[in-house]
Amino acid sequence: MKTRKLKDIEVSAVGMGCMAFSHGYGKIPSEEYSIDAIRNAYQHGCNFFDTAEVYSPNLSGIGHNELIVGKALEDVRDDVVIATKLMLHSVGFRKSVYDEVLRHLEGSLDRLRTDYVDIYYLHRMGGVPVEKIAEAMGRLIDDGLIRGWGLSQVDVDVIDAAQSVTPLTAIQNIYSMVERDCERRIIPYCMEHNISFVPFSPIASGLLSGKITAETQFERNDDVRNWVPQLSRRNIEGNMPIVEMLKDFANKKNATPAQISLAWMLHKYPNVVPIPGSKNKERIIENLNAADVELTDEEFKALDSKLNKHKVYGHRGLGGF
Repeated sequence: MKTRKLKDIEVSAVGMGCMAFSHGYGKIPSEEYSIDAIRNAYQHGCNFFDTAEVYSPNLSGIGHNELIVGKALEDVRDDVVIATKLMLHSVGFRKSVYDEVLRHLEGSLDRLRTDYVDIYYLHRMGGVPVEKIAEAMGRLIDDGLIRGWGLSQVDVDVIDAAQSVTPLTAIQNIYSMVERDCERRIIPYCMEHNISFVPFSPIASGLLSGKITAETQFERNDDVRNWVPQLSRRNIEGNMPIVEMLKDFANKKNATPAQISLAWMLHKYPNVVPIPGSKNKERIIENLNAADVELTDEEFKALDSKLNKHKVYGHRGLGGF
């Protein structure tokens, strides 16, 4: 697969979000299936895998997803790039920020069966100043426990404050054809400062795959699609012109709508590395194959121009999980 750089870390042009094996899309598959799906993605050319300490069924408990990722990739650890995330709302009594971050990291290292993490993100901003987080991350880099670090769901002011203390490797924010807030300031800032941008939910929780309709019934338990704004029945109907536009481009390129949506952002920004997620083996490979879908400049301009003319129904933005 084609590769890109997260600062100085080489990764496959399309990575893999692993959350769905533990949370967010209804009933989770067996551990055996999940491990096989991750290994299959690796064999297909993906070397960039994203997880988090909080990814567990119903977000209850810690580490379910990291355990799966660790088991799946243990034998190829030196050939893959693993990103995980910590939640830090506050710091314990008489503890330093570094001590708390290290405690979280040590738990992740144990579950991931490794002695270092390639990219360590702060999952969401809490009550700890980002400058203190950045200082702790710098020490972890010096300690050899992480290779780089990042932030998730943050705006430019937070990014800039962190960057001034310890240079960032990546920003992981929501971004897709129907979530484009980051184009205004965040992605340009990242490009200017050599920070990679890692979009999560780049296919808008499946909306841009063309497989969701207003009649689609999502699972009732632990399925984020029940509250994703673009996926209410009314908003699905409103967003169908975008989906139909994607289907039209996909037919012309012998690709799928999901692949076109990923190819669009890969063409648009050289520092973007999307991490689509799925619990379905076939869908995972479909997403990874988007790296082979090349848009000409003329095709991209036509696609981008048509997209700009469509109204998007529903908005998630940087607020919320």
